[in-house]
Amino acid sequence: MSNEELQVWVEDISIRCFGVPFLHKALFNRRLKSTGGRYFLKGHNIEINPHQLDNFGNEEVEKIIKHELCHYHLHLRGKGYRHRDPDFKQLLLQVGGSRYCQSLPGEKAKRALPYRYKLTCSRCGMEYLRKRKVDPKRYQCGKCSGSLRLSSMILP
Repeated sequence: MSNEELQVWVEDISIRCFGVPFLHKALFNRRLKSTGGRYFLKGHNIEINPHQLDNFGNEEVEKIIKHELCHYHLHLRGKGYRHRDPDFKQLLLQVGGSRYCQSLPGEKAKRALPYRYKLTCSRCGMEYLRKRKVDPKRYQCGKCSGSLRLSSMILP
């Protein structure tokens, strides 16, 4: 699906479900990884994750579009457009948008990486496990304020 087809689709959903036209741009953004779409407060444009379309189909992406259009229409009306606002929750329920998008295959595995690094206190031996590499000179032991040593853990 092209950006032009997405634009027509979003405009159609806006008229059909909200009764108000969508007057800005809707685009696909392949760089989105953990989110289904984004609404920009300043430019009022909407970006949609094309990976959602590839993996879950039109029905799921339509729910994402409705979610982003809820942000769009509420923000332009000056009402509560944030996820926590009652206006947003009520409108989302009325139009049948999704509160959360489905996780893409492989994304859960990236978030659930085992610990790869271990920081060890040189004074008391306390160990801190980390998924990302950190500079041990910038930190100290929370138990005794000793200096830390970084070691890489061997993955099975």
